[in-house]
Amino acid sequence: MAYRLPPLNPLRAFEATARHLSVTRAAEELHVTHSAVSHQIRTLEEALNVRLFKRGAGRMVLSAEGVALLPAVSGAFERIALAASGLSQPEAGGRIAIHCVAGLLSLWLLPAISSFCKLYPQASLRMIPGNDVLCLRNPEIDVSICYGDGHWPEYQVELLSPVRLFPVCHPSLLRGRSLRTPKDVFNHTLLHADNGREWENWLLANGLEMTTGCRQHFLADARLALEAASFGNGVALGDTVTSRRSLASGLMIAPFASEVSAAYSFYVVRRRDSGGSAIVEAFVAWLFSQIRDSARFSGA
Repeated sequence: MAYRLPPLNPLRAFEATARHLSVTRAAEELHVTHSAVSHQIRTLEEALNVRLFKRGAGRMVLSAEGVALLPAVSGAFERIALAASGLSQPEAGGRIAIHCVAGLLSLWLLPAISSFCKLYPQASLRMIPGNDVLCLRNPEIDVSICYGDGHWPEYQVELLSPVRLFPVCHPSLLRGRSLRTPKDVFNHTLLHADNGREWENWLLANGLEMTTGCRQHFLADARLALEAASFGNGVALGDTVTSRRSLASGLMIAPFASEVSAAYSFYVVRRRDSGGSAIVEAFVAWLFSQIRDSARFSGA
C-alpha cells in the first residue's frame, strides 16, 4: 500500500525542534544551519497547510496542530530506531533495580522507559524513588541516578546531565497578574523544591533579591513543586531535563528566556565492585542515549 507522506527531512526538523523547543538546538543535533531547520519547518507547514509552532513570552511553543502531530512523528522515528537497533542488539534479560531522584523518575525516566522495555523485553525493572547514594549499600540496588555534586569517591560516578533552571508556570497565570519581566515573579507565589537557594540564584542572575513580602511555598522535592505549578498554584523552577515534556505539550510555559546553572547535576552512580551484568550495562548505555536524544539540557 502506498502512503502519501510529508517529506522526511522536514519531519526530522519538526521533531527535533519540537523536542528541544529551539531551532538552534535542533540545528546542532541535525548538524545543519539554523536557517536550514527554519526552512524545513516552513516547508512542512506549507505541505500541511497549518502552523506548527508559535512564539510566546520569548520562547517557542507548539501550536495545537504541532501538539497533535508530535507524538505520531516521534513514535514513527522511535519505531524505526528500535527496529534498526534490534537487528544487531544482543539478547539481555534479568532483573534490574533502579534508584532514581523522584522528579527525574516521574517526569523523564518513566515517560521514556517503554523504549528500553521494547529493546529488552526480557528485562524486569524495579524503580525506587529517592536521592541518597547510600542506597547502593543495599546489594539489591543495581544503579542510582542522583542529583548532587557528584563527589562520592567510594562509588563509580558518571555525569548524566548538567541542569539549567528557569521559571515555569501554568498558562493561566499569564491571564492574571503581570508576568512579563523577571521582577514580576514577586506578583505570584514562588514554589520551592529546596531551601530557597535555587530561586535566590535565579533572582540574583537577573539583578534581583528575594523580598520579605513575597509569598513562598516550600515543597519536599522538584516533582511536587512542578506539580503545584501545573495546577496554577504559583511559579516553580523547571529544568532543562524534566520540564521538556510539559513545555512541549503546553501544560506549562516558561515566561522568560533567562536560565541559570543549577548548583548540582544528575549523575549515574554504581558500586565499584558491582561487576555490571549485561542488563545493567545495557540500561546505563540506554540512559546516556536517551539524554543525548532529549539534549534539552545542552547550552543555548
